[in-house]
Amino acid sequence: MSNPQSVLREILKQVSRSFYLSLIILPSETREQVSLSYLFCRAADTIADTDLLPASSRLTYLSSLQEQFRSSPSFPMIGKIRQGLVPLQAHGAERLLLERLEDCFQAYLRLPLADQELIRWLVLTLTKSMEMDLSYFPTEESVPRAFPTASELDLYCYYVAGCVGEFWTKIHRRHLSSLKEWDEKRMCEQGVRFGKGLQMTNILRDLSRDLRRGRCYLPETMLKDAGLNVSDLLSPQTHPRVRPLLFSLIRQTLEHLDCAWRYTMAIPRQEIRLRLACLLPILFALKTLRLVAASDQLFEPSAVLKISRLNVYATIGLALCLCWSDSLLTRLFSRLRSSVSTALQSDR
Repeated sequence: MSNPQSVLREILKQVSRSFYLSLIILPSETREQVSLSYLFCRAADTIADTDLLPASSRLTYLSSLQEQFRSSPSFPMIGKIRQGLVPLQAHGAERLLLERLEDCFQAYLRLPLADQELIRWLVLTLTKSMEMDLSYFPTEESVPRAFPTASELDLYCYYVAGCVGEFWTKIHRRHLSSLKEWDEKRMCEQGVRFGKGLQMTNILRDLSRDLRRGRCYLPETMLKDAGLNVSDLLSPQTHPRVRPLLFSLIRQTLEHLDCAWRYTMAIPRQEIRLRLACLLPILFALKTLRLVAASDQLFEPSAVLKISRLNVYATIGLALCLCWSDSLLTRLFSRLRSSVSTALQSDR
């Protein structure tokens, strides 16, 4: 078989060029583990998004992937997934990922057992978010459904991203001697909130697109308190009535990102790669939240809230220049955070 590292690079280049580029930033000690974790979770996401199949069938295939992590070092479940799902993939990269899933497992089995255990825990935890999606939103209906309460939303954010912060903390602490003095419990708690902050940013950014897929991640109880029903959100005219609720969620997200910032500043400056890998998503999230807070067209079907490519490159360049200085980085974070707060205080 090919070298595991080259296999991973080949698949990652096809599946996600942006994530592949981010791997250049990561420390070499954890690059393979994080790459494999991403590919397994992306494979699970591909299974969950194969909308040519009913939700019940997708849940069955998702269960097969989970079972593979609990079974012996043979690959009966992978063969089942490949045979049933590869022909249904219209996207070439996703088809390639499912075709090469056994190669990913071969690389996984070459890792130390402690790393395997962490990756297995991550995949089995993160896929619970996909089970929630397929259970709460089994079809793409014209009238969206919503999570019942804020508890479901918080649990979903943990499953889909908070657990990633926990995994990230443990895998890097295990391999980087400079992090051995970390209080693992406290850093895992901050890592969970880091992930939740990024996921809440994605949810708020994608509200319009998700609504038209029949999914509303804003809880029914919060909508009811605002005098709204889920179906009201399909009308752009509802936006002014939703703004107080959105602003409340943005403030909660900022509090999560405050924890993410403390997490990042706790990374020793000599771990420059790890710092950058944490720094950039926070900066991008703040810039995205500024767009969400300032937008009057958040519920328009054509709404696209995306940082420009030029802005992305400028942010990367600025982060590279400032990454050695805690004070300059904190000043940058404070400025971007203040820009979101200013947008929240506008009288739109």
